Amino acid sequence: MSPSRPSRRSLLRGAASTGLLLAGGFAMPAISRAADRPAISHGLQAGDVTGDSAVIWARADRPSDLLVEVATSDSFKDARRLPPIHALPARGQAGKVLVRGLPADQQIFYRVTPRSLDDINVLGEPQVGQLRTAPTGGRRVAFVWGGDVAGQGWGIDEERGGMKIFAKMAGHNPDFFLNSGDTIYADGPLKESVALADGSTWKNLVTPEKAKVAESLEEFRGNYLYNLLDANLRAFNAQVPVFVQWDDHEVVNNWYPGEILNDDRYQERSVNKLLARSAQAFHEMYPILSQPEEPFRVYRKIAYGPLIDIFVIDKRSYRGPNSANRQSEPGPDTLFLGPEQLAWLKRELVNSKALWKVIASDMPVGLVVADGKEHFENGANGDGPALGREMELAELLRFIKAAGIDNTVWLTADVHYTAAHYYDPNKAQFQDFEPFWEFVTGPLHAGTFGPNKLDNTFGPEVRYVKAPTKEQGANLPPSEGLQFFGQVEIDPDTGVMSVTLRDVEDQALWSIDLEPKRG
Repeated sequence: MSPSRPSRRSLLRGAASTGLLLAGGFAMPAISRAADRPAISHGLQAGDVTGDSAVIWARADRPSDLLVEVATSDSFKDARRLPPIHALPARGQAGKVLVRGLPADQQIFYRVTPRSLDDINVLGEPQVGQLRTAPTGGRRVAFVWGGDVAGQGWGIDEERGGMKIFAKMAGHNPDFFLNSGDTIYADGPLKESVALADGSTWKNLVTPEKAKVAESLEEFRGNYLYNLLDANLRAFNAQVPVFVQWDDHEVVNNWYPGEILNDDRYQERSVNKLLARSAQAFHEMYPILSQPEEPFRVYRKIAYGPLIDIFVIDKRSYRGPNSANRQSEPGPDTLFLGPEQLAWLKRELVNSKALWKVIASDMPVGLVVADGKEHFENGANGDGPALGREMELAELLRFIKAAGIDNTVWLTADVHYTAAHYYDPNKAQFQDFEPFWEFVTGPLHAGTFGPNKLDNTFGPEVRYVKAPTKEQGANLPPSEGLQFFGQVEIDPDTGVMSVTLRDVEDQALWSIDLEPKRG
């Protein structure tokens, strides 16, 4: 079992007890007007944690320097102080830093203090967060995952407790949170109030950036910052690192590169221009590790010790246009992952020494997701052989089998309900692959829909599903209780991966123990 972690209350108490004295002995002057002092505006985040590194993020309320310290105790007596991060308007006044040289399998505390650019002796209140680095040996690994936040008109209703599911996830003390995409709804403006079927009213907190569809860089930034207005999410972020990916609503529903929108809500109709602005905001507002060769790249591998590697993929940025998706030969219109990402994924899977290989996908493999009446958003295009985008998935699954890569599990969200799917080649149209599991969950805080139709190309079987009934209808608000997250634990002695699907009240809906194959 992991050593117990301090509570958020103790973290806050520790931050308060330090006042504004930094580990390097730099103290704030005794007299300073509060208005002169910068502040951390939206909490702290850590992300992309490995055995010896992590990305730490914060945002200031004005142009500032961010002073970051890391330590192995909440007293910060052994703190290491990093060079200042410049939080400037050009980056949305956000800043992040890759911290290297951390000890493995260690509780790490980090503290961020904003400093005035006008006077280096003027400091703001510090904020404190924590993370745990990946183990090098036998230690239980536990994490949560989910997606779909503040969508379909359901934002932060503070009278209803805000985004309560983040507090429930935090209660499991996870090592990290895998955010499976649709992290914002840039195309989903909020209204101040929505009448509910039970006669009550949903009251959204609304900011100017959430009152219309996002088109400018500032509006995209504002969508990410909106979610961080929720106290549950800020507390969660201070305790749990995030491994984040994106899907479509970070830009606009069902987007693909080169698309020209036919949507009267938009003055800017070029998806590529919206994409460029959204990608910049996404990487500014999350603690995602930037790749030097492609600064806005989302796909990457996160190695979290000998038990698990996380392969974060991106089915969005390199795809061809949404179409009828029935092509029988590969070409530009059948791209899904794209050749470079597909080659990267094959190579990294072969090189992985971890027991479990989790493919973190922004869309499910075998669920049909339409884009209008004649086009498809997902790879799945209806029953039959592997056609269109399915050909890339077939190539990947065939490669995994031929290369003898064991213990692959797919985790995803996107469809706004929770389910467990088992893909069986004996029941598939395309059969050249080894059986695998896919677990779907969400929404975390958005409208609930589903279930979607299954495509038999890869032989999926529904082993569990929880979705609205026909009588309940679609786009159910979070107050209906059909909000879901997933929980994963890997036992260090047996290697068994336990997967549990949970609801917003933290009720275990369904669970399974997966026995690993040992090579």
